[in-house]
Amino acid sequence: MTPGSLRFARIYRALLPFLSLAVVLLVFLLVDLFTNGGMRNFIKVMNPENLMLVANQNVIIALGALGMTLVIINGGIDLSPGSSIALSTVVIALCLKSGLGSSVALLAGLGTGASIGLLNGAIITRFKIVPFIATLGMMSIARGLAKLLSSEQKINVPDPNSEIWLKDMLYGEGLGPFSNGMVTLVVLALALWAVLKYTVFGRYVFAIGSNETAARLCGLRVEGQKILVYMLAGLFFGAAAVMEFSTLGNGDPSTAIGKELDIIAAVVIGGGSLSGGKGSVMGSLVGAYIISLLRNGCVLYDIPNPVQEIVTGVIIVAAVTIDQLLLRRRS
Repeated sequence: MTPGSLRFARIYRALLPFLSLAVVLLVFLLVDLFTNGGMRNFIKVMNPENLMLVANQNVIIALGALGMTLVIINGGIDLSPGSSIALSTVVIALCLKSGLGSSVALLAGLGTGASIGLLNGAIITRFKIVPFIATLGMMSIARGLAKLLSSEQKINVPDPNSEIWLKDMLYGEGLGPFSNGMVTLVVLALALWAVLKYTVFGRYVFAIGSNETAARLCGLRVEGQKILVYMLAGLFFGAAAVMEFSTLGNGDPSTAIGKELDIIAAVVIGGGSLSGGKGSVMGSLVGAYIISLLRNGCVLYDIPNPVQEIVTGVIIVAAVTIDQLLLRRRS
């Protein structure tokens, strides 16, 4: 691949999430023009209040996408975020119901997500099981544990004195017009961006994802690095679970079914490569916003849910196809 082509591929990958966002908005505009002869629904979509609503609704997927970004850059995949979120909300609710307080419940939720990630990493590295199979099994195990701990029922948490501040973690008042959830997302995103860009750990994440064999020959402790990556990803999934609990107000073993697909889609749309070694925090955030905006716009346009799923699937296939074409040009 020539230097010019390589430069073009890098620029295109960096701009891909923003181009995808522009395409989604253009499609909404064209649908409005051809079906209504105006821009009534498009104006609703672009209303600042609606865009802020989408940003709030986007927090859960975006937090999950940050964790998945780590995994995908490192050359792996994780199918357990949805089940991890469900189990963590159940653990949070059980802690609160037992009177342990919001701080303990918060740590328990984060710890549950991190523990699942740690187990994923250990299974993948110690037993040499491919990530797809290992995390597919963990998806089932975590969902089963959530149902077992909750007796397959929602765990409601009484809050007579409004002392459970975890319920305000997502939509509670943050800084100015930004909610607690949005502020938390920005802080964690900046932290992850700094880690990936300025630390040795971040360089190792990219190195292993780009060429694991070469990284191993250079003396990198690949197994330990992978375990740490999956554990940190689980920590982000735990943070997403805290926001999910804030939305629901209870522990629900059936929540977040299929959420892992939205999370993976956000990273792929954001320029992450399923082949490893490629991805960015900003791209994943934009990809997550596209997923949320797409669902929001479909509701405003009164588009049936099955059509929403079809459109999301088409976008994922298109993004992966573009990624593969770029890889072939590079090789």
